[in-house]
Amino acid sequence: MIRARFGDGPVLELSGVGARPREVSVLGSRARAGGRLTGRGTTWRAVVPLRAARWGGPELALPTGEYELRVIGADGERIPGEASIPVTQLGVLRAQLEGDRLVIGPPVDPAYDSGEGQDALERRYATRPQGLENAVFFESFYGRNASCNPLAIDRELSRRAPGLVRYWSVVNLSVPVPEGAVPVVEGSPEWWRARGAARLLVVNDWLRRRFSRRPGQIVLQTWHGTPLKRLALHRTGFHPRRAIAVVRESRRWNILLAQNPYGGDILRTAYAFRRPVWVEGYPRNDVLVTGDGADVRKELGIRPDERVVLYAPTWRDDRDQMVDFLDLDRLADSSGAVVLVRGHSRTLLPGSDAHGARVRDVTAYPDISRLLLASDALVTDYSSVMFDYTVTGKPIYFFTPDLDHYRGELRGFYFDLAAHAPGPMTSTQGELEAALADEGMRERYADRYSAWHSRFNARDDGHAAERVVARILDQGFLDV
Repeated sequence: MIRARFGDGPVLELSGVGARPREVSVLGSRARAGGRLTGRGTTWRAVVPLRAARWGGPELALPTGEYELRVIGADGERIPGEASIPVTQLGVLRAQLEGDRLVIGPPVDPAYDSGEGQDALERRYATRPQGLENAVFFESFYGRNASCNPLAIDRELSRRAPGLVRYWSVVNLSVPVPEGAVPVVEGSPEWWRARGAARLLVVNDWLRRRFSRRPGQIVLQTWHGTPLKRLALHRTGFHPRRAIAVVRESRRWNILLAQNPYGGDILRTAYAFRRPVWVEGYPRNDVLVTGDGADVRKELGIRPDERVVLYAPTWRDDRDQMVDFLDLDRLADSSGAVVLVRGHSRTLLPGSDAHGARVRDVTAYPDISRLLLASDALVTDYSSVMFDYTVTGKPIYFFTPDLDHYRGELRGFYFDLAAHAPGPMTSTQGELEAALADEGMRERYADRYSAWHSRFNARDDGHAAERVVARILDQGFLDV
């Protein structure tokens, strides 16, 4: 019989009688942790850290989700789990074990992790009479990572005002935050307090869990991409109640950031936004002008001379996980490249890592901008990454096997992508492989690429974050 308990660290401790197992580990869709085994002869012990490090970053709490506890005996056979441990708070996370099933949750007290608990916190902090704090509250992709325009603005603000308090909203403490920042877990008392007290909020998507802007607070909505697909009020078949929610959300924002005039015009009308729109280029793209992908390749174990193809499809309204239209192993073999596969942020939590000899799943990599730097070519479909990648001048390929369905039924487009795409559009794996092997492709698409760059990337000059932060400080949104 295997006995189990949770310990400080946090760790899962297992012990048993008999020969020491070959392996003890916990395996999840995006992370795993191996146990350290000790003991000989009649008893054994295993300590499994409930932490993991990825991409050369710090060792942090395991991401929220379900994990399989795997114990492989000395004879190579699976030993079934029998222990049961109730929900236990372990500092940076909470955990529960039932047989072979380990459930990891964020470190939020269960008393607050309910509708009634959240209502109580909202009443306590959203309407608090105290004054505002000279601090910034950042949130990117609903706290799933610290990236995109908020990250670039954080980096520039920390340079200009190193003493400024910077809170980062995270879904759990597996999310790394910038140096010097304070992580606050969504739904916790600290999260509600920080969001209700910070003078400036910098976000790139909707504000969740009933937000009411307090007098003196400023919300800078950076958004997260120039739109090809129709948004908000522009979507067909939009339910009137959803339209009301769109307008209510946009009224929470004071300023909207746009990458280019085209994007600014669309976002303004799609969200019925009547306040200032700053067209300054995207801060997240500064690194595409000033940076170097060598360190990222080193982190991923890719040689400087290897070809790297980044596959970054967008999400689909009719599925939770990343699309599986491509045989990624075959693509790697045919292109002679390492294929980095990057699912949309909406597929991060429900999805699982793709695997292959020359395939690296980088969906959980903290910042896509650095992956763009490390790649030699991009394959995408309808993702707004197409408007960012052309900052680099590197080739872009479109793989759109569901074009008619996506354009006609799921979302709809603002312009005819096929008529303006700065690279070849393909609908089968064979067509994509032929395009990647076509040495004359870049020359044939040079004029389109140049026109696209002029239209969408004119302000992506490596200084967007400087301009945005200068405007923040010049307008007195923060004391520095």
